[in-house]
Amino acid sequence: MRRALVLTSEAARHWFRASLPQRRSQFADLPASGTIDWRLTADDVRGVATTYFATVAAVLAFIV
Repeated sequence: MRRALVLTSEAARHWFRASLPQRRSQFADLPASGTIDWRLTADDVRGVATTYFATVAAVLAFIV
């Protein structure tokens, strides 16, 4: 039996995807009307620096 690669009707969806609830937004835990603050904080910089130095120390430990 041959099947088309592209489903042309909405009724021909996969049974598992059809059983899932509809998504209202991409991020369900955030309110849709709120704005997201993308500013860097000191905790963000500290986390990046900690990760960087831990990675460098791990690489050096494997090399030496």
